[in-house]
Amino acid sequence: MQYQSRLDEAEARYNELTAKMADPAVISDSEQYRKVAKAQSELAELASQYREWKRVDQELRDARAMLEETDPDLRQMAELEVARLEPQLAEIEQELKILLLPKDPNDEKNIVLEIRKGAGGDEASLFAAEVFRMYTRYAEEHGWKVEVTSLSESSVGGLSEVIALISGKRVYSRLKYESGVHRVQRVPATETQGRVHTSTITVVVMPEADEVDVQIDPKDIRIDTFCSSGPGGQSVNTTYSAVRITHLPTNTVVSCQDEKSQIKNRAKAMQVLRSRLYQVELERQLAQIGAERKSMVGTGDRSEKIRTYNFPQNRITDHRIGLTLHQLDLTMEGRLQPVIDALTSYYQAERLRGEGEAA
Repeated sequence: MQYQSRLDEAEARYNELTAKMADPAVISDSEQYRKVAKAQSELAELASQYREWKRVDQELRDARAMLEETDPDLRQMAELEVARLEPQLAEIEQELKILLLPKDPNDEKNIVLEIRKGAGGDEASLFAAEVFRMYTRYAEEHGWKVEVTSLSESSVGGLSEVIALISGKRVYSRLKYESGVHRVQRVPATETQGRVHTSTITVVVMPEADEVDVQIDPKDIRIDTFCSSGPGGQSVNTTYSAVRITHLPTNTVVSCQDEKSQIKNRAKAMQVLRSRLYQVELERQLAQIGAERKSMVGTGDRSEKIRTYNFPQNRITDHRIGLTLHQLDLTMEGRLQPVIDALTSYYQAERLRGEGEAA
């Protein structure tokens, strides 16, 4: 099998790390044990799949050897075994190829989610609120934590803009293909003649950046405080707890008024600011790599119409991969996994194709 030497090395490394985890010297050092356990965990699935491949490969070799038997019953048994094992081995080989692909360093990160209304006025703001609810429900299903940092309601109860931090296990790896223009087609509640209207919103998913990822010079930021306010301008509280941070070199502005504590709002605003600056740097790097590689990486261009939500037909269509599902009602309740699985499989296949062409 192709890549077998790499798989042998990975399995040997996994065994080495497993042995280290039983070493008293490593166990007594909590920081070292944490690093060893993390490295071992990252290789666990690859090692397990490789062992399964070796087991099935050996069974297939034995079955093929039995095809030389003179006894017709034994040959028939061997043919059935070969027919069963060949597709099983091919499936494991495909999974191993995917596991050997270079890991996206951001996959383990939490995210900053930004949703804004686009074309369509009030209807766009209502849809923005529904999509935010969809992602919130999806997050709840996975045990993730959602913290709103900034929210601007429209006059009809929708959302003009919402920014939230979503934290949990491998959040970015699941939601990184959601960035782009999302289009809704339906009859608005205010439509008297039953005509279908088209509105849009934009979704941006950014990996949360740590301080080590983005260094921000205190001299480069201006921090303003103001009283938090709610829909219609009424005061939420009378203290200067809301925070607005401006990154002067890039003129990037971030506000947070979700918490009653100015300190907490400032911390959340800095999280969002770091992530925005980190995203700008990622996009700059992708631009240098080139358009072909960028499409293979598949980060999702926020200016691109990526998905249509057609309510009259109960249809959701992802235009990037040609996927159409007639289960929009379930999707809007947070059952987004079929779409996310299809996107992940598509971009994994693109990366495998790119690796094959480069080889």
